[in-house]
Amino acid sequence: MSHPPPPGTPKARIPHPQQPPPPYPRIGAGLWRRCLVGGLAVWVPAAGLALATRSAAALVVPVLLGAFLAPVVFVLWAYERHGRDLGVSAVLGCFLAGGALGVLGACLTAASAPHPSPGRYLTVALTEEAAKLAALAFALRRQPAVHGMRAGLVLGAAVGVGFAALESTGHALDAALWAPDPWGQLETELVRGLLAPLGQGAWTAVAGGVLLALRRPDGRFRYAPPVIAAGMGVALLHALADTARGLSPWLVVRLTGRGVETGLFAPGYPPQPSAAQQHLLTLVSALGPALVALAGLSWALSLARRNPPYPPCPPWKNTP
Repeated sequence: MSHPPPPGTPKARIPHPQQPPPPYPRIGAGLWRRCLVGGLAVWVPAAGLALATRSAAALVVPVLLGAFLAPVVFVLWAYERHGRDLGVSAVLGCFLAGGALGVLGACLTAASAPHPSPGRYLTVALTEEAAKLAALAFALRRQPAVHGMRAGLVLGAAVGVGFAALESTGHALDAALWAPDPWGQLETELVRGLLAPLGQGAWTAVAGGVLLALRRPDGRFRYAPPVIAAGMGVALLHALADTARGLSPWLVVRLTGRGVETGLFAPGYPPQPSAAQQHLLTLVSALGPALVALAGLSWALSLARRNPPYPPCPPWKNTP
C-alpha cells in the first residue's frame, strides 16, 4: 500500500528534451529605441548641469554619453535587424575596428586645427576615409561569405559610428584642455557628439557598400574604379562638413559684428565670445555638417533602394 509523500517533499521532475541554445544572444525587439530615448533623457539634464555648474566631475557623463549614444543605438539596431544574417562578430568587429581608428582620426583633425584650409581638410578626409575602408576590410578578412551592397552599407556604417564615438570624445577633451573658452566651446562639442555619427556612418556606409558589392566570391576585395570613385565622393562630403564647421566661427563673427577687429580666431575659436555668440556658434557649427550628413544619408538610402535584399537562400545567407 503506497502512502502519499509528506507535505513539503519535492515532486519528481520528468526530464524534457534539451533545446539547442540559440546561435546568438537574443535581444528584445525595439531595444535600440528604448536606449535612444533613455539616453537622451539622461544626456539632456546632464549636459545642462555640467554647463551650469562648470564642474569637471559633471562633464564625464555628457561627454561620454553624447559620444557613444548614437553609435551604440546604431549597433543595437544593426544587431537586431541583421545580426542573424551578418553575424554578431561582423557587426561588433567593424564597430570596434572603427573605434580603434577614432583616436588617430581625432589626432589628425586636431593637428590640422591651427592652420585650417580646404586643402588640409581634404587631406584629412581622404586619410580618414581610406583608413576606415581598410578597417572594414581588416574586420571582414576571415569572413569571405559576407558580401553585397546592403551588407556593406550596414557594416560600413558600423565602422563609421565606431570611429565617430572616440573621435568626438577626443574633440571634447581637446576643447576642455586647449580652447580659449573651454566651457563655452564644450557646448558645441557636446552637440557635435550626437551629430557626428550620422555623417561618419553615412559616408563609410556608401564606400563600404560599393566595396562589398564588388567583393570576389573567394573573399578578396577589388579596389576597382567604382570603389575609388565612391571613396573620393565621400571624402569630398567629409571635407565639406569639416570646412563648414571650421568656417562657423568666422561666420558668427561676421554675423554679430563683434571680434572682427581682433582678426581671425585662435585655433578655430572666436576670440573671447559672448554668450550669444557661443549659442550662435553651436547652431551654425551643427547646421552645416548636418546638411552634409543628410546628403550622405540620401546617397546611402538611394544605394539601398536600388539593391533590394537577396532571397533567403543558402548562397546569400550572410547578406541582409
